[in-house]
Amino acid sequence: MAHSYRELIVWQKSIELVTFVYRLTKQFPKEEIYGLTSQIRRAAVSVPSNIAEGQGRLSKKDFRHFLGQARGSLLELETQLLIASNLGYMREPALKEFMERSGEVSRILHRLIEVMSEAESEPATRN
Repeated sequence: MAHSYRELIVWQKSIELVTFVYRLTKQFPKEEIYGLTSQIRRAAVSVPSNIAEGQGRLSKKDFRHFLGQARGSLLELETQLLIASNLGYMREPALKEFMERSGEVSRILHRLIEVMSEAESEPATRN
């Protein structure tokens, strides 16, 4: 297991996703700055933030919980960007790139959640 959240590939990829989302939403209509743009950015920031917070917890169960929170924020983000696309705030290639990046983060998160669940169910060994 990584000693720091910064060593986790999923955290690194989610930070890249946040940067992508901020650049993407910079082009959204100004009237959305306190609406959809703000919601999208908060959801994006929540993904790596939850990964970092979970990695800093003292138990695998807590870490898994925060990974689940991060995955929920990622799905929220996908939904919000689909809405933005439907409203014409972004072009199809940008949505496609986002979905590819998001899918990668989702797959890594899912696998890490599985690994943490398996680790939780392993019996403690005594020496």
